[in-house]
Amino acid sequence: MTADRRTAPPPPPTPVSRAAPTGPARRLAVPGGLFALAAGALAYVGVVDPGEGGHYPVCPLYRLTGLYCPGCGGLRATHALLHGDVLTALRDNALGVAASLACAVLWTVWVIRTVGNRPPRLDPGPAHLWAAGVLLLAFTIVRNLPFGAWLHP
Repeated sequence: MTADRRTAPPPPPTPVSRAAPTGPARRLAVPGGLFALAAGALAYVGVVDPGEGGHYPVCPLYRLTGLYCPGCGGLRATHALLHGDVLTALRDNALGVAASLACAVLWTVWVIRTVGNRPPRLDPGPAHLWAAGVLLLAFTIVRNLPFGAWLHP
């Protein structure tokens, strides 16, 4: 009797990996595109004054209730920052000024890590997210109370 010799079929050929080049210019495409988009929006806000009516929509919460949301005054604050008037920007929306600074720092860290070929890392834990939510809520409540009138835009 002859032994039944079964041979396994040959494995399929492995595909050749043709990964796209990952040079610095290619890695900076996304942060650069975001920068271009933000620069265009900031240029518009810098040229068209939000303090003059008719150019920007009114906050729906303010229109319906007369209450200021955390973003109310943000465009005026951005306009003032772009014109170098930090005190007016802080008066219009102090939290918005802090958020603008945080965004600039985060974008810069993103670019530095990308140039160094390290992945950008932003992994806030639940405590950070809760703290941000509490800060937004507290800012919103305080700016709508009589003693928080200094936070009105």
